[in-house]
Amino acid sequence: MATVELRFSALPAHVRTARLVAAAVARQAGVDESVLDEVRLAVGEACSRAVGLHVRNGVSHPVRVKLTQQEKRFVIEVGDGVPTPVTSHADSSAAEALSMAAGAGKGGGEQSDDTMGLAVISGLVDDLVIGHDDDGGLIRMSWPIADPADDEL
Repeated sequence: MATVELRFSALPAHVRTARLVAAAVARQAGVDESVLDEVRLAVGEACSRAVGLHVRNGVSHPVRVKLTQQEKRFVIEVGDGVPTPVTSHADSSAAEALSMAAGAGKGGGEQSDDTMGLAVISGLVDDLVIGHDDDGGLIRMSWPIADPADDEL
C-alpha cells in the first residue's frame, strides 16, 4: 500500500499544486484516465473548502492531503484543522453531510459556499465520506484502480 502525504499552508495558490499531485499519483496508481479529471476537480474542491474553513476560523495548521493506493481503490483524504462540533461524532454519507451543511447554511454566504463545494464533490465521487478525525474535518474520497489484466484484453 503506497501513500503520499501533502501538507500545505491554507493559501488558495497551493490548491492547484494539490490537484496536480493528486492527478499524477492517481495516474501512477492505475486510476482510469477517463476519471482523472474528476479526481483533479474533487481534490480541488475539497482543498478549496479546507482553505476557506482555515481562513474563516483563524486556523494556522496546514491543510492535510493523504493519497493512498490500496489493492483495488485509490483513496484521497483531505483534512482541515478546524475543530468539529461536539455534537458531530459519526462520519456521514455524502447525502447526510449535504443535508446537514444545507441546514447550517440557510443564512447564505460562507456556509452556502461549503454546501456548494460538498455538492460538487458528491457529484464527482461515488465513494465519499464526510466526517472528522482528531485534527478536524475530513473528506474521504476513493476511486477504483483499473486492473492491469483488463488492459491486455
